[in-house]
Amino acid sequence: MGTGTGVLVVVLAVLVIFVLVILVKAVKIVPQARAGVVERLGKYQKTLNPGLTILIPFVDRLLPLLDLREQVVSFPPQQVITEDSLVVSIDTVVYFQVTDARAATYEIANYIQGVEQLTITTLRNVVGGLNLEEALTSRDQINGQLRGVLDEATGRWGIRVSRVELKTIAPPLTIQDSMEKQMRAERERRATVLTAEGSKQSQILTAEGRRQAAILAAEGDAKAAILRADGEAQAIAKVFDAIHKGNPDQKLLAYQYLQTLPKLAEGTSNKVWIIPSELGEALKGVGSALGDFVPDAKKHSSTNGSSPVQNGTGPAADAAGVA
Repeated sequence: MGTGTGVLVVVLAVLVIFVLVILVKAVKIVPQARAGVVERLGKYQKTLNPGLTILIPFVDRLLPLLDLREQVVSFPPQQVITEDSLVVSIDTVVYFQVTDARAATYEIANYIQGVEQLTITTLRNVVGGLNLEEALTSRDQINGQLRGVLDEATGRWGIRVSRVELKTIAPPLTIQDSMEKQMRAERERRATVLTAEGSKQSQILTAEGRRQAAILAAEGDAKAAILRADGEAQAIAKVFDAIHKGNPDQKLLAYQYLQTLPKLAEGTSNKVWIIPSELGEALKGVGSALGDFVPDAKKHSSTNGSSPVQNGTGPAADAAGVA
């Protein structure tokens, strides 16, 4: 009785374990952004999408799930020879995504390794046709060519290459030193050119400022001269009008002329003084004026009885006194 019960318990336990195994093999849950390839008796059956799926135990086999998200793979630096026979070290980064789980499983054994080797060979072909300077300055062009070739070649693998980037391009150390010296010389040359341009612009602006200042000063002097000339003209006009309104005679004019002559020699720098030819006429006028003045004075004295004899102050009076 006890032996039969023990056998029954063992059989039940085996059945439970068998059922659990069947359930584990039959029920599969595929996570989001994953895909699974199912083989039935060793032959491709279907591709599982995310969600719950029932398989036939011991008949269907689920292969390892594939990641459908975009993947980023960085490959180690590769030695590439340029067109001018220089060896540069280039490391790349490839962005790709599995679009067909079946092709990625059956068309290539290891798609990551395939992408890596294809990237290396394509990189050598592209960079091999460029010299060092073009390789250093044409990253966008190289990236575009690599992406085009890789996307076309990996299409049958169920992979889409979205982007290829060159992380670094390292030329030899000797070339780096030469490039640094060249760049330093180029920077010094640009600095010298900029300094010369600045000095040139400064001199041009200074000369322009001086020219403008000279023009403004000349314009100011011209306006001042015009104003002085206008003032002098107005003064002369007023003096001329005053003289004509006063109606001066020849005697007054001759007298004013004689008073003006000494002022001509007042300057300290005057070395030679030329007597005007009109001086004789002026002296004649003054002399005639004085000649007219003396007889008038004599007549006035005789009329008032102020002659020396009449006043008793002359020599005659002295003689009479002595007598």
